Amino acid sequence: MSTAPRFDRGHTEDLMSFLAAAPTPYHAVASAAERLEKAGFRQVEETDAWDGTTGGKYVLRGGAIVAWYVPESAAPHTPFRIVGAHTDSPNLRVKPRPDAGGHGWRQVAVEIYGGPLLNSWLDRDLGLAGRLSLRDGTSRLVNIDRPLLRVPQLAIHMDRSVPADGLKLDKQRHMQPVWGLGDDIHEGDLIRFLEEETGLSEGEVTGWDLMTYSVEPPAFLGRDRELVAGPRMDNLLSVHAGTAALVAASTRDDLPYIPVLAAFDHEENGSQSDTGADGPLLGGVLERSVFARGGSYEDRARAFAGTVCLSSDTGHAVHPNYAERHDPTHHPRANGGPILKVNVNNRYATDGAGRSVFAAACERAGVPFQSFVSNNAMPCGTTIGPITAARHGIKTVDIGVAILSMHSVRELCGADDPHMLANALVAFLEG
Repeated sequence: MSTAPRFDRGHTEDLMSFLAAAPTPYHAVASAAERLEKAGFRQVEETDAWDGTTGGKYVLRGGAIVAWYVPESAAPHTPFRIVGAHTDSPNLRVKPRPDAGGHGWRQVAVEIYGGPLLNSWLDRDLGLAGRLSLRDGTSRLVNIDRPLLRVPQLAIHMDRSVPADGLKLDKQRHMQPVWGLGDDIHEGDLIRFLEEETGLSEGEVTGWDLMTYSVEPPAFLGRDRELVAGPRMDNLLSVHAGTAALVAASTRDDLPYIPVLAAFDHEENGSQSDTGADGPLLGGVLERSVFARGGSYEDRARAFAGTVCLSSDTGHAVHPNYAERHDPTHHPRANGGPILKVNVNNRYATDGAGRSVFAAACERAGVPFQSFVSNNAMPCGTTIGPITAARHGIKTVDIGVAILSMHSVRELCGADDPHMLANALVAFLEG
């Protein structure tokens, strides 16, 4: 039996605003937290003692957020329903000694994060954003949201082999952006510039986590505006949908589960960090929630045994120019609804029982869903799904939205898929 959808194209327009406001994982979790605060959630510090009160709560740690809603009906052994996602995207990140250049050009030294499509970063107007760590132990977000840097491509006249042989990029030599002119490179120039931009005193910044991003805003695309082009859909599309779904689920107080959003950092490079899915963050939050409500280890075991996680991440829509690279019987299409991601070698965590959980949620939400498997001749990517299942012993199902140009500066999805995903997530969280 289906219910009326909660979200429509307005959700997609809000997603576009979210993408523009979240150039880094730190900005993404700050934006998610702001939305949760407006819905009545409150932040709890990991260093404080937690109480067993009901209502919405969240924990921030770096570029990760875990939020949950405890209904009045919850017992210590009540299972969780988790939407898992990640906040990071492949990009170019600033090195510890960022000031570089030569031949009259001032450049910023960057390191490649994750697996970006390098060619998509060429000749783009890039901003700079991230987190500044200050001398007093605090931190501040920074966002230079204007054309500041650019990775210039070599002119065709200087490499006539490109049309025939394809573009070949060396990550070290060819991907360093320019940001001005000058023969003298002074160490500390970039950080002094950022201090001035953010109203800080010189020398106040002692550490930084900075990354570049394209300043071109998200936009509808196509004759009928049936597509959306934008940055960081992998995987802020899922973070946004999960946040909206958690807020929607928190309006009910008769939930049979405790709904949770877990958005991790560092998925693109293995998830092994204190803010990654392979770290202790999620397990610690769930356990403390059980114990704060007077639960025992037995209650914790019962809760985890009944818990299900939907690991929501983008997947591959069939590419019209490369259809032979997809599985011949599985061609997910844009605006065809969310995708169920399957790999029998456990690159995805989905099994038959998990498929049933997701199918029931989609049926209840009144949205279609599609299945994705990789071509047997192609290696399959992976997600936080298998990590979550193995680390916590939690039934996990891999899902998402089908997109094109994954890991590009600018990705492409159907304009209806984001709100169909969000509707399915609400139905899942409500149980």
